Amino acid sequence: MSSPNHDFHLVDASLWPFVSSIAAGVLTGGGVAYLHGITPIVMIIGFVLVLATMFLWWRDVTNEAEHQGHHKPIVQLGLRYGMLFFIASEVMFFVAFFWAFFDFSIFPREATGGVWPPEGVRVFDPMDLPLYNTIILLLSGTTVTWAHHALREGDRKSFQLGLGVTILLGILFTCVQGYEYYHAAHDFWGIGDGIYPTTFYLATGFHGFHVIIGTLFLTVCWLRGMAGHFKPNQHFGFEAAAWYWHFVDVVWLFLYVAVYWGIFAASSGVAAH
Repeated sequence: MSSPNHDFHLVDASLWPFVSSIAAGVLTGGGVAYLHGITPIVMIIGFVLVLATMFLWWRDVTNEAEHQGHHKPIVQLGLRYGMLFFIASEVMFFVAFFWAFFDFSIFPREATGGVWPPEGVRVFDPMDLPLYNTIILLLSGTTVTWAHHALREGDRKSFQLGLGVTILLGILFTCVQGYEYYHAAHDFWGIGDGIYPTTFYLATGFHGFHVIIGTLFLTVCWLRGMAGHFKPNQHFGFEAAAWYWHFVDVVWLFLYVAVYWGIFAASSGVAAH
């Protein structure tokens, strides 16, 4: 088979987009069914299908980039634009949650008793666990940048070390947030139903979900690095993961200032009156 005489890459027909949509549908439908008291088997099957699809699809893309040489400079440029547009769509995803939160916090409704946060809600202290998680994520942003610079300089040992530390920090962040949720003053599943817990958990919960996805993304890059993948001048797979991780960092800073500190300040003001 002769190689193409151009710098573009025309991808082969693939079943993975179709399979991934089916897997996501099964996972979502199973999750909704589980929340309504139906067996979680369908949700578990969907979760396994999503993981399998991710693995197989990433495997094919890795082969294209690392072994088949299809990701030439002009293809990498297209991939960069694609990743930028994806992150932009994620930004708008979080804008919707921030919009709902600010709408009710700035203009409290009758449903919240005319105050924000609603009476009887004990908010999180921003100087406690949220501060620890802020430090953890900011530190992880420096370690992933360290790994990126090490890779560009050809220092693979420092690249692996910096990336490994970033992954551990991502796992630590998830554990701290899980601990925070477990010991929350308001119960997500029913005792604290209402506008406040809905907007709070949507914003912080979906961010936590993105941290998990980013940690998986970086773990795949770490495993690829162990296998000798990535070159100083060609490593878009890792670069995209680093961009995504910095995006997660920035979103958390907005959450920490606007949500945790904003609620705490408002709660202190209500208490003072």
